[in-house]
Amino acid sequence: MPTPAPASPLPTIEDVRAAAARLHGHAHRTPVLRSATADARTGASFFFKCENLQRMGAFKFRGAFNAIAKFDPAQRRAGVVAFSSGNHAQAIALAARELGSTAVIVMPADAPAAKLAATRGYGAEVVTYERLHESREAIAQRLADERGLTLIPPFDHDDVIAGQGTAALELFEDAGELDALFMPLGGGGLLSGSLLAAEAMSPRCAVFGVEPAAGDDGRQSLRSGGIVTIGVPETIADGAMTTHLGERTFPIIQRLARDVVAVDDDALILAMRFFAERMKIVVEPTGCLGAAGAFAEAFRWQGKRIGVILSGG
Repeated sequence: MPTPAPASPLPTIEDVRAAAARLHGHAHRTPVLRSATADARTGASFFFKCENLQRMGAFKFRGAFNAIAKFDPAQRRAGVVAFSSGNHAQAIALAARELGSTAVIVMPADAPAAKLAATRGYGAEVVTYERLHESREAIAQRLADERGLTLIPPFDHDDVIAGQGTAALELFEDAGELDALFMPLGGGGLLSGSLLAAEAMSPRCAVFGVEPAAGDDGRQSLRSGGIVTIGVPETIADGAMTTHLGERTFPIIQRLARDVVAVDDDALILAMRFFAERMKIVVEPTGCLGAAGAFAEAFRWQGKRIGVILSGG
């Protein structure tokens, strides 16, 4: 069934640019790295936007900070609640601390121990749940209602979308126009924000989301013309274990994305090894989705300029 049109206007490039202004001096302007090895192996020219070197280790800081920065004083005093498997959790916790607010984070009990510890380390209260049996959305909404907190979901939120789009905005500013751009796709916050940046900065650029093969709901959604919901996928890409795209992200993806491709966990492991051995950087499995997809599709882009967002480390 086709997805209904959004009730309110979707974010635009002006929202992305406004987010960039709010983030100035707070988020790192992460480097764009090159790799002669990647270029030689593929016949293309690669530009890696290293959001694994962002504050708290992922692009998620951008959307979290932008959203909380727009709170009014009453919202900041009351605090924020979010749900996340890890990176959005840490991002909200750090952004709330930076902006003088407090955070409650609903996290799966099986989230990586390092991400649970980091979220608590940034000062957030962590409430755990069973990923396969409980609804994180319902738990977060209950906490919001009971405590007067403002809920910021991990991707389906206009200010989050705009904030995430600033990573691609910087990539185009630093690398120039690109022929193709690949990035991880979970709920679609990064992809939808990046599509807005690409449309304005490099309109001929073909933009692709890359999902784990075990959780290709985004690819199914594009094919069917409406949001497809799947079961929780089993994949090492824990940040992309989403079951559906968002009502705010999907229309942007449907309008502007060239396609969604999927890669298996073995390809993610190979990409992680490549970054560790050849580029000396640490990229987590989810963060390798864009690279794995780009490497698989590089034969289509011989002699072309390919951007990849490494989303987290």
